Amino acid sequence: MDATSAAQALAAVVDAHDWDALAALLHPDFTCRLVHTGESFDAPGWVRFNADYPGFERFVLLDAVAHGDRAVGRARVTGRDATGEQEYAVAFFLTVRDGLLLENTEVWTDVAAAPPSR
Repeated sequence: MDATSAAQALAAVVDAHDWDALAALLHPDFTCRLVHTGESFDAPGWVRFNADYPGFERFVLLDAVAHGDRAVGRARVTGRDATGEQEYAVAFFLTVRDGLLLENTEVWTDVAAAPPSR
């Protein structure tokens, strides 16, 4: 799998909530870092984190750019919680090795967040 295919496959399996397929995409040395929270996960931990995330519904890939073994993607994520529908934007940065996802760095934001006062 090349980097473009990796970004597309990642989005497809997460959107489908296919956690077994997600695990199959990950290199044994996989790591994921969430920049906005400082959390880091290994492969089983990241699959579990996604599978257990409350209220998650959709992960839609909006854009992906790749070169060599690296890809950058932008996605829209929606879900529900006690307050209603939630929408987030995520940018993710992938590295592929041996046809599998080796590294993922994600940056999330709540699209409904108010801009800072200036």
